[in-house]
Amino acid sequence: MNDSNTNQNDRVKSLDFKTLKVISAVGRGAKGVVFLARTGNRSSEEYLALKVMSKALIDQKKSKNPKGCGEYKRASFEQEVLRSFDHPLLPRLRGVFETEKIVGFAIDYCNGGNLHSLRKKQSEKMFSDDAIRFYAAEMVLALEYLHDLGIVYRDLKPDNVMIQENGHIMLVDFDLSTKLKPITPPQSLSHNSSSERSKPSKEKHTKNRLFSRFYRCNSGISPCDSDFLPTDSGSFKRNEPESVEKSKSFVGTEEYVAPEIVNGKGHGFEVDWWSLGVVLYEMLYGTTPFNGTNRKETFYRILSKEPELTGEKTALRDLIRRLLEKDPDRRIKVDEIKGHDFFKGVKWDTVLELARPPYIPPLIEVENENNKGYSRNYVEVFVHEVFFPESDDDDEEKKKNKMEEKKDKKVWVDKLSSSLNENEDFFIF
Repeated sequence: MNDSNTNQNDRVKSLDFKTLKVISAVGRGAKGVVFLARTGNRSSEEYLALKVMSKALIDQKKSKNPKGCGEYKRASFEQEVLRSFDHPLLPRLRGVFETEKIVGFAIDYCNGGNLHSLRKKQSEKMFSDDAIRFYAAEMVLALEYLHDLGIVYRDLKPDNVMIQENGHIMLVDFDLSTKLKPITPPQSLSHNSSSERSKPSKEKHTKNRLFSRFYRCNSGISPCDSDFLPTDSGSFKRNEPESVEKSKSFVGTEEYVAPEIVNGKGHGFEVDWWSLGVVLYEMLYGTTPFNGTNRKETFYRILSKEPELTGEKTALRDLIRRLLEKDPDRRIKVDEIKGHDFFKGVKWDTVLELARPPYIPPLIEVENENNKGYSRNYVEVFVHEVFFPESDDDDEEKKKNKMEEKKDKKVWVDKLSSSLNENEDFFIF
């Protein structure tokens, strides 16, 4: 294991709620809740996103499917994946925590929303070709880095492409990722992320700010990965080939999954390039190319329908067409993607140095700035109530008392417990 990875492991620490200021809940997923938290004193404070999972919910899932993949193992795998990253477009594992009722970890917090919410703000809810080129180039670089590590992302979608405070992207949510044998031996995997990240963090005018809206959450396919590969020594080893060449697990978000995932014949790194094609299509047209009235119809269209690339023939439409090639062996790969006409003139070595991306997030005041932060017990109870709502059998007086005691908490819970597909601003994990 190289020095940068060792240093990353050394930096990961056990977090204590006594030293964290939990500010608010910012989203939820199928298994947990994400909180915005602040750590450090006034001179060194940083914002973190806490991914908190309920042990009761994990145990419930285990009891219903005792032969399934362990949710604890999957959470551990995600942590080890995060622990291996050294790239400015990917999050760092900032700490881990566990109590009798919850388990989770912290990563970098992005205050700029995601590509889905950003697209909604665009004229006609579509991006310009120049904006697409910038975000596409950064997604290509992030995916190339993951593949060099042997990681298949398997959940690329606008909701998982966050916008950092400097305007560059950050891929999040590696719950559905898996590890396969790298296609080619990785070269230099370090991208001087510490120096890249330090530039915006030094601008402390971003202190006391956050973006408080929720992120959208899309439904995913099967949170359990049948070919999940647990790590064995507490470290995620780069460059170490695994015996599994193809995955046959059925995972992803339905509108973005590749044909080879749907047909179950085995898939590899090529599924991420398909998903990139779907994302670029959505950025160009404002909708995904294969969306049906239900999951069955969507899968049928993915397997049999060609994407409708309306409009004049352009390099972007040609790139999307080649990414959405149904045969993974014929689908365009990273070297061809980077050499495609759509990226003509792009200097790949300097993309991450661009000082003025298409969108720089505004500075927004942090809510509840004057309070001392929410306690560990508060977080535990809150997460439990999201997934195990209080019984309707409680009498009215008891409900009234609870409502008064937990007024602000109930507002959070109600927002997070509503339909995941109805709210367009959820943070998915």
